[in-house]
Amino acid sequence: MADLSNFPITTRWPAANPDILQLYSTPTPNGVKVSIMLEEIGLPYEPHFINIGENETWGPEFLSLNPNGKIPSILDPNGPDGKPITLFESGAILIYLAEKTGKLLPADPARRYETIQWVMFQMAAIGPMFGQLGFFHKFAGKEIEDKRPRDRYLNETKRLLGVLEQRLTGRDWIMGDEYTIADIAIVGWIRSLTGFYEAGPLVEYEKLSALPAWFERMLARPAVAKGVNIPARP
Repeated sequence: MADLSNFPITTRWPAANPDILQLYSTPTPNGVKVSIMLEEIGLPYEPHFINIGENETWGPEFLSLNPNGKIPSILDPNGPDGKPITLFESGAILIYLAEKTGKLLPADPARRYETIQWVMFQMAAIGPMFGQLGFFHKFAGKEIEDKRPRDRYLNETKRLLGVLEQRLTGRDWIMGDEYTIADIAIVGWIRSLTGFYEAGPLVEYEKLSALPAWFERMLARPAVAKGVNIPARP
């Protein structure tokens, strides 16, 4: 049995099975990327719910794993060379899991980098812009009388949706006929934008066709349907 006692996070969230990957997360758009990926590849894992509403990511145990204080993070006792490895940043975790298992990342070098570029597109553009729009549309930002900040993120979100619509026109998946980590990286943010943030009408989501069709294909995947609710909220 693996000894994870050197990792302080296991004192706060003990591992029931220290021989399998430990996931520390919340079912947010970023968090579900990893749970969906783990469900897709069939790698055994143990999820731990991190209550971000109670600021649990800012405790010393979680910060020992991710000094940036954000979910998701993982502790894999079976890392490179058989040694434990910890990782944060959802995009990095997706690439790690894909390379560890040889799944959902093309082996062809050109297609591999093309896939990674779409993961980076999500990390650098979709996540930050959709998240800011959600803040200004649904949360405290909606109380700001000056709507220019909201409209800045609204216009950029609509532009990014247009990029996805164009990319998916004539394609089943971001990489065409091959389902990859690029699809997994994006699906939670479309789900949150149109659901949790209630911004579908605001961004005129109904005017799109290829993107909503892709989204329905994503939701129909058993691993996606399961992964969006992992870790389960108490």
